[in-house]
Amino acid sequence: MSTIAPPHQTFPTTPPRLRHGSPARIPLSRITRVELRKSLDTRAGFWLLASIGIASVLATGAVIAFAPTDQFTYSTFTLAIGFPMSVILPMVAILSVTAEWSQRSGLTTFTLVPHRTRILLGKAVATVTIAVVSMLVAFPVGAVGNVIGSAIHGVPTVWDLGVVDVLYMVAGNTLLLMVGFMLGVLLRSSTAALVAYLLYAFVAPTLLTFLAINQAWFADLQPWVDPNVSQDALFRGGLSGEQWAQLAVTTLVWLVVPLAVGVRALVRSEVK
Repeated sequence: MSTIAPPHQTFPTTPPRLRHGSPARIPLSRITRVELRKSLDTRAGFWLLASIGIASVLATGAVIAFAPTDQFTYSTFTLAIGFPMSVILPMVAILSVTAEWSQRSGLTTFTLVPHRTRILLGKAVATVTIAVVSMLVAFPVGAVGNVIGSAIHGVPTVWDLGVVDVLYMVAGNTLLLMVGFMLGVLLRSSTAALVAYLLYAFVAPTLLTFLAINQAWFADLQPWVDPNVSQDALFRGGLSGEQWAQLAVTTLVWLVVPLAVGVRALVRSEVK
């Protein structure tokens, strides 16, 4: 009885090709949706965003109760609502960035999406979206307050803001929001970034204005070095060519350059 020898088994010298290829990159739209959900999931984030609506209603009520009747205009209500928004929105931007370090979720986030600049871009789009939606809610609140206030005090309802003026205010709040985003990227610490923004928004303008009042040589220079002067001009609307140039210079110095430095440091830093 003869036996049949088994066939000689050979093993491939090169690994087989992947059947489906490399996995597709996570789209930016999904990253943005995740960042939006992260801004709302926590109790602190939810109430911080809810405080925008609450502050809008309180500011409107304060104008109705305390403003002189000759100042019952739509611009008065929008400016009153814009002040708390200029403080809250940058805080939202700061916390959206620093949460990766304060909550120690950065290692997971950057493992799932290794390209950190795409995470930052998704956070920026998410925070700007929150700002625009918040302002779209705040402007109708001001409009309702304008109607109710003028009816209570028996004065004509004055609509002194056009579409261009509203766009100026949206641009001004968005610029302040990006300043908060920049501080979050640059410092990567919630406490440090919040303190830095308060210094930027309240302490630095006071000191620079005091210097301009007491030093004549600095009075003409202030709009070129003080970002709050050029940013306040956005809320008043109707910028001249020189004011646009001043806004461009202060934005470059106080926002673009520090943000570039912060992004470079964040990309190269070790996440633990």
